[in-house]
Amino acid sequence: MNPLLRAEQAVLGSVLLDPNQLTHLDWLAPDHFDRPVHQALFTALRKLRDDGHPAAEADGPVPLSWVTDSVDEAGRHVRGLTAVYAHTLVSACPRPAHAPVYGRMVLEGAIHRTVARHAIGLHQAARADALRGEVEGALHSADVLSRVLTDLARRWGTEPRPVDPSTPLADNPVAPPAGRDVQITEDERFLLAVLTEQPTAMVEVVDWLRPGDFADPGHGQLYRCLGALHHRGEPIDRITLLWEARRRGLLGDGTLSAEQLTTICDGVGSGSAAWLGEQVMRSSVARTAAASARAVRALAEDEALGPGRLINHTLHALGPLDEVRTRWRAANGSRAPSPTSAPSAGGPPVARVRAARARSTAHPAPSPPARTGPVPAPTATRPPSRGHL
Repeated sequence: MNPLLRAEQAVLGSVLLDPNQLTHLDWLAPDHFDRPVHQALFTALRKLRDDGHPAAEADGPVPLSWVTDSVDEAGRHVRGLTAVYAHTLVSACPRPAHAPVYGRMVLEGAIHRTVARHAIGLHQAARADALRGEVEGALHSADVLSRVLTDLARRWGTEPRPVDPSTPLADNPVAPPAGRDVQITEDERFLLAVLTEQPTAMVEVVDWLRPGDFADPGHGQLYRCLGALHHRGEPIDRITLLWEARRRGLLGDGTLSAEQLTTICDGVGSGSAAWLGEQVMRSSVARTAAASARAVRALAEDEALGPGRLINHTLHALGPLDEVRTRWRAANGSRAPSPTSAPSAGGPPVARVRAARARSTAHPAPSPPARTGPVPAPTATRPPSRGHL
C-alpha cells in the first residue's frame, strides 16, 4: 500500500481516537492531504473542535458521537464518506500519540506534490510565453513558486536557501516551440548582422545580453566573438569577425562554417540592436524558465529527497531564471526614457554617445577639449587596433 496513504489514514485515525491530538497538529492544513475525502474529514474535525464539541473536552473515553458527527460534517462537502471508512481510519492508526510524526509524513508528501504542481505550471507558462513572444507569465509563475517555497520552508521548520544538488539537474536546453523557432533564428541573425555593420551598437546590448541567450549555439559563439573584439577595442567588421571565429576554433570544430558566417554578415545591417536584443532576451527568458521547471519537477518526483533539501535544491534550480530576469530588467531599463538619455535634435542621446566612446577606447586617452555646441553623432568611434588580430 502507498506509504503516504497510510500516513494520512493514521493522522485522521489518531484524531478520531484522541481529539486532543489536534493541538499538536496546528501546523497541518487540510490541503496537505492528497485525497479530497481526507481533506474534508480533517476540516470537519477541526471545525467540531473549534465549535466546542463535547468530545474535545472529555477526559475519559471518546464518545461515539465524535466519530459520527465528524462523518456527518465532512459528508456535507464530499461524497463517499461513511462511518465504516471512519472505523477503517481508526484501525489504521498504530498509536494515537504518534500523530505529529504521521502529520510530518503528510506534510512531506504535500511539499513534493506542491512543488511538482507549480513546476508544471511554470513550464506551461514558459511554453505559452514562448509562443506569444512574452515573458510575464513565466516570471509571475516563478514568483509564485518562490513564495510557495518560502511558506513550505516555514512550515517544515527549515531556512530556505539555494543549495547545489550533488547530482546534475535536468538542465538540457529547451527548443523553442514550433512556429517560433524560425522567427527567433531570424532575429538572432539580424542582430548579429546589425552588430557587425554597426559596431557602435554593441554598447546598446553588451551590458545585459549574453552568448547563452541565443537559441542557436553557433549564434551565441559569434556574439561571443563580437564581444571579445569590442572588449579589446579592436575594429569590428565581417573580416575581423571571421578571423576571430577562426582563432577560437569555431570553423574547425564544426560549430560554424565560413559559408554560414558569410550568410549572416551579408545580411541587412540596419536596425535597432537594442530592440533585436530584447527579442533574443524574451526567447531566453522563456527557454530558461522551461529548463528550470523541468529541473524542479525532476527534483519533486524524487521521493528519496527530503523536504528541506527539495526546497533548497529547487531554489538553486530557479537561480538561472533569476539571473536572466535581472538582465531582462536591465534591458528594459536601458531603453526607458530619462532626462539624461532624451534624444537630441543633433543625433543620438548624449549619454549613449559618451558610453560608446568610453567602451570603444582600448586604452585611456587624454580628455578632449570641452565642446560649446551640441555633441554630434560619432561616425567612427573605434581607434585602430594597437595589437595583432
